[in-house]
Amino acid sequence: MSLNVLLVEDQLSIAKNIADYMEAKGHTFDFATNGEQGLNLALTHHYDLILLDLNLPVMDGLEICRQLREKAERHIPILMLTARDSIEDKVTGFGVGADDYLTKPFQLQELEVRCLALSRRHLLQTSNTLTLGPLVIDRTQKKVSRAGQPLNLHSMGLKILTILAEAYPQVVSRSQLLQKIWGDEPTESDAMRSHIYQLRSVLDKPFSYPLIKTVHGVGFVLDIKDEQ
Repeated sequence: MSLNVLLVEDQLSIAKNIADYMEAKGHTFDFATNGEQGLNLALTHHYDLILLDLNLPVMDGLEICRQLREKAERHIPILMLTARDSIEDKVTGFGVGADDYLTKPFQLQELEVRCLALSRRHLLQTSNTLTLGPLVIDRTQKKVSRAGQPLNLHSMGLKILTILAEAYPQVVSRSQLLQKIWGDEPTESDAMRSHIYQLRSVLDKPFSYPLIKTVHGVGFVLDIKDEQ
């Protein structure tokens, strides 16, 4: 996956290091060295992702993020880059609309992985059809297939599978799953266990390997591989 990225960073040495590494991986970059310029570029050009420093001249990253969420016609994934590492700073960043947060100094390899995961998650969340390897979920028609074979899932199984697909490649904890499905109305843990069992019996048992992987003590994640 090749990304078209806007990098808003006033420290030229950092911007050059990021661009040299990412462009060598096939990604393309636009640059802004102050907040006002970054906001104007973000509102007038199409980017897959914005890398946004927090401490910027003219307009800081928080204000850029806030205005983008108010003015942009579409949701542009924003990854904040900052030396501020307190929980309060991160909560503030997420509160104005940031999608992810990476604290300086960071490894360039991790930056690319974060960018790819964020962009992929955004595409999955905004498309009517989710495609992950052999798994295809049609949200509009509420249909699922694996390796081209239609699967007859009940509504709860479809809901659980969609949550796992939207989060991929992240692990979804049991508590997150319960919250997304039942909200503030608690349910018995046996009910969740039963729904997962029924989902696996349709999604995994007829095939050579299971798509749903249990991360013991944490939750569930999809294990996507190519199938012939």
